[in-house]
Amino acid sequence: MSRILIVEDEVAIADIERDYLELSEYEVVTENNGQKGLERALAEDFDLVILDIMLPDVDGFEICRRLREKKEMPILMVSAKKDDIDKIRGLGLGADDYITKPFSPSELVARVKAHLARYERLAGGAGPKNSVIEIRGLKIDKTARRVFINGVEKQFTTKEFDLLTFLASNPNHVYSKEELFKEIWNMESMGDIATVTVHIKKIREKVEEDTSNPQYIETIWGVGYRFKL
Repeated sequence: MSRILIVEDEVAIADIERDYLELSEYEVVTENNGQKGLERALAEDFDLVILDIMLPDVDGFEICRRLREKKEMPILMVSAKKDDIDKIRGLGLGADDYITKPFSPSELVARVKAHLARYERLAGGAGPKNSVIEIRGLKIDKTARRVFINGVEKQFTTKEFDLLTFLASNPNHVYSKEELFKEIWNMESMGDIATVTVHIKKIREKVEEDTSNPQYIETIWGVGYRFKL
């Protein structure tokens, strides 16, 4: 049974989220304080974290940043704010998804299922030992889930690694943002395909010497992205 942590200061909302997730047979733990939520997330094992942004003591952005330094699991950020800057900031810190209040509990459950299913497939379907992609100084160790540029290891979030690996495994093929969103996030109509743009930007910052003239992930204007072989 997957174990989920909800960090949400509005008790009524946390209770509704917990009830719907428990009906879907997940084990759910709730915390209504940012500091306590952070401490629990770091001390215990969870398969997914649902994280509100506006929290007492420690906000969701800081919790997300701290978790990404230590943990690899899906993080879904929740906020009443609709500003793109908050969404970009959350995704840039390593969140896998961003949900704007108000949302239906069934949508939350659907997103949780999609992220857990994607993570479980990747974790359980690792390639053969020493499965490595090497292209012009870029080394992707698919088995160990590690990335190196000219021998220097770079730290990647789960979705950044998945997106880079997918593109590098299918070089010279142009994918639209919609196709990449469906492939990596395993969702079609839900969510925001701007997520893809944010993740491409973060990947380029880590692997490209000159992000204005990328040698790995090329933008095909009006179409999408292509990994150059």
